[in-house]
Amino acid sequence: MKIGIGSDHAGFVFKEAIKEKLLIEGYEIVDVGTHDEHPVATAPYAQAVAEGLLSGDFEKGILICGTGGGMSISANRYPGIRAVLCFNPFTARMARSHNDANVLVMGSRTIALSQALELVNIFLSTPFAGGKYAERLKYLEEIEKKVGKIFEKRFA
Repeated sequence: MKIGIGSDHAGFVFKEAIKEKLLIEGYEIVDVGTHDEHPVATAPYAQAVAEGLLSGDFEKGILICGTGGGMSISANRYPGIRAVLCFNPFTARMARSHNDANVLVMGSRTIALSQALELVNIFLSTPFAGGKYAERLKYLEEIEKKVGKIFEKRFA
């Protein structure tokens, strides 16, 4: 599985540890940055992961910032991206099982690295349940289409 991973400066240490673990486990990883702990904005890294997913370059994404909020907001601007901020095993499992999340978002200042590594394992190993949850996703897709039409009219 090919995974796009990105962080801002606050998530850099977590990103590096997660990347190392996933490479050892045989995942193909594309690190979109940041590449050090100098302060940066979250949006460019969320953008790179989101666009990589939408283009088919990645199968899943992982984003880390201080709280996870900035990365979640930025990534979810893209139709088709379902980025979920997870903070315990239950949220990671449900993000995949019920919401078919394609991006795991975590806050490096809100959970320990050991927890983050556990959430990554759960997120990547939990399948989408389908069934009634697939029907719910169709509703979200309709919302995305509607919002797209509104933006086309407003900014054309």
